[in-house]
Amino acid sequence: MQTKNTVTFAQIYIRMQKLTNKEEEVMLILWRLNKAFVKDVMAEMKDDAPHYNTLSTIIRNLEEKGFVGHVAYGNTHQYFPTISREAYRKRFMKNALESYFDNSYKNLVSFFAEEQKLSTEEWREIVDLIQKKQ
Repeated sequence: MQTKNTVTFAQIYIRMQKLTNKEEEVMLILWRLNKAFVKDVMAEMKDDAPHYNTLSTIIRNLEEKGFVGHVAYGNTHQYFPTISREAYRKRFMKNALESYFDNSYKNLVSFFAEEQKLSTEEWREIVDLIQKKQ
């Protein structure tokens, strides 16, 4: 058993790249399973699962990007996330805030208000959370 691509959080954070939709789908599965072989990931995918070889390539690309590592068992590899879902979510939201909302939380909240995606009760819960933090 040999582990490959164990990197520090700082190394991943520095080189974190955007993920494709398929890469994000695979990462969500790996975060949920914690470790998996390609066949395990394939079994968890929705109806639009790619061919086994394509999925294997996607996972290897994630490894090259620093999101995934593996343990080798002979010719078989068991993959695992090298970055937490929370760390990715923070980076993703930071990029979205900067790119789409002019780095303004007010603009972000206004977007959801205009889209009417939150109920009045959810708004109250958010206000309560903010007030508790202060």
